[in-house]
This record gives sequence, C-alpha cells and structure tokens, in this order.
Amino acid sequence: MSGKSVDRYRPRRLAERSELTVRGLSMALTRWGPATPAAHVYLHGFLDLASTFQFLVDDYAVDRPIVAPDWRGFGRSEASGPDYWFPDYLADLDHLLEALSPEDPVVLVGHSMGGNVAALYAGIRPERVRAVVLLEGFGLPDSPASAAPGRYRDWLRATHARQSLRSYPTVEALADRLMAVNPRLTPDRARYLASEGSRLLPSGAVGFLADPGHRRVNPVLYRRAEAEACWRDVACPVLMLLGAESGYRIELGDCATPAYFSRVFRDIEVHTLAATGHMLHQDDSAACARAIEEFFARTAV
Repeated sequence: MSGKSVDRYRPRRLAERSELTVRGLSMALTRWGPATPAAHVYLHGFLDLASTFQFLVDDYAVDRPIVAPDWRGFGRSEASGPDYWFPDYLADLDHLLEALSPEDPVVLVGHSMGGNVAALYAGIRPERVRAVVLLEGFGLPDSPASAAPGRYRDWLRATHARQSLRSYPTVEALADRLMAVNPRLTPDRARYLASEGSRLLPSGAVGFLADPGHRRVNPVLYRRAEAEACWRDVACPVLMLLGAESGYRIELGDCATPAYFSRVFRDIEVHTLAATGHMLHQDDSAACARAIEEFFARTAV
C-alpha cells in the first residue's frame, strides 16, 4: 500500500463516541444502533480498540443497541499503568454494566482477550449476562507452576526497562504492517483500522493508540483450571466462533475443540468459519455476522 492512494473503508452504520468515568478512569465508548438500557456489549482484544467491530456491525441485517468500550490503556480510554492486571478488566466490565444496564442482563460479544473477559464474567456474574458470543475467546495454554521463577525474573527485569510500541512513518505504513500480520485484511479495511487505531507522535510519525505498559510481561501465570471453573458456572447460551486457519486455535489443540468446549460450558454451540484466522470478524465479517444473528434467532436474544 505504501506510495499508493487507497480509500479507507466507509462505514455503513455510523458510530457515536462518548466517555464514561469507570473506576476513576475515563473509558471511551463507541455506540451503534438505538440507545436502550439493555445494550449488547462488545469487548475487543489485546492491542485493539472498539473500532475493530465496525465491519461486523455493518454486516448485521438489523440494527442492534451496541456499546463497545476501549479497555483501559487501549484506544481512547485513559491509561492506568505501569502494569495491567487481568482482574481489572472484569471489574471495569462490572462497573460499566452497572452504568449501562443496571436492571437487565446484557449480551456480551468478545474477541480474543475480550472473549476471555466475557466468558469469565458470565461465570462469575451469571445473573448479569443473557447470552455470550466468543470470537476466538478460548483462553490461553496452561502455565505450569514450574514457570513461575522465570516469569517473575522476566517481570522484575521489565520493571527496570522503558516499554515502547513501534512507530510508523505514515498511517499507510501502519496499514501495510496490519496486512503483513493478517494477509486476509483488505487494503481499505487496513487503512480504516490504521486511522482509527493510531495517533500522531511529536516526531511526526504515527503510533498505536495503546499504553506501552501492556507490553510488560505479566508475573501472574495463567491457570486454565481456574478459567474452566468459571466457565462451568456460565448459565446462559454461548456461541463460540473459531477461525479455521487460526494459529492460536491450532496451538491449543485439544483445548479448542467442540468436544472440549462442551465439557466446560453447559450450553454452547461451536462453529468454525472457513478461510478465517484469529481476526475472523475482520477476515469475513459477513459470515461472522450471519452466524451470530442465527444464534440470536435460535436463543431469542
């Protein structure tokens, strides 16, 4: 794309932006569709922001009341660093839902890290959630206890170092990088995401809208058994969408199969979308939208 003029993607459903103070931090919200108290809440993944769902929202057949926050330290939300702890996302979501829909349970749709938050939260607060859609939100590989000493050493070293995120000379160069990471991303969508997810730096270059502190290694090990315990308490219907060509899914192996998910969720449907990777909501947003709307129809959401 570098050196070429490429139009950015033009949204079909326009978003409204607002801010809300959540646990002392300014949280950026992106809204689509009618504003009602019982919103559908969309949760983005790591190093991403709410705009990642624009393509999916555009491909829905009907308007829905959707609210998507930028997580703390991502997008336009306020940073809290220097370190970020996963339980804070659960607390942020809990307080956000108290503001958005204090009476009625909501629908949660989460991608990757956002899916992990959604699945855990639905088990921890089952009364607050009426349906969950997980876009490759299947957790991480289990971390053995023997990894703890090395992880703590890495974290201690990282506390002495300044964290940074790579910058790019232009938005077009950033879009090129996004397509290099995900070859399925079309140039117009890459240009849109690069524009939405970047800021102008004092040097004149552009950088990701994210706190570099997210790059610091986390000393807390991921224990899959703990996640599974929460998943078993999810009471609502769950849809899991997987990318057929997702490296993350392949890495998890037996922990990312329909049989496995059926053992740890009470009520789950699992579908694999052809010709998609981890960013399946960007790779084939139309197929993703159809699968979600069919799930909503079956579960009367």
